[in-house]
Amino acid sequence: VQLQAFGGGLVQAGGSLRLSCAASGRTFSSNGMGWFRQAPGKEREFVAAINWSGYSTDYADSVKGRFTISRDNAKNTLYLQMNSLKPEDTAVYYCTARPNRRGGSYQREYDYWGQGTLVTVSS
Repeated sequence: VQLQAFGGGLVQAGGSLRLSCAASGRTFSSNGMGWFRQAPGKEREFVAAINWSGYSTDYADSVKGRFTISRDNAKNTLYLQMNSLKPEDTAVYYCTARPNRRGGSYQREYDYWGQGTLVTVSS
């Protein structure tokens, strides 16, 4: 599976962005997917995960209630809708896939990573 994330940019605090991740490969609909992020000077951290069907999701506490992960298997695309953005959400966001139908919150569970897209939230 090859992944390409896009949709990042500069937004003011309180604003919204939607990230997309285009996936190639015939197994997309069988993969659990996730979003991770890495802020400057910090380790990469879990943001959200979704299972193969889209009916099961999981979120980091820091984004729960503000971010929504979803997927369109017909379009081989993963999404992350980000609302009420805060300066601390500033990071490079990575989409990722695993050879398992369930989502996961640990980096080691994922085999495929996109190149990342930068989100900058100004105060």
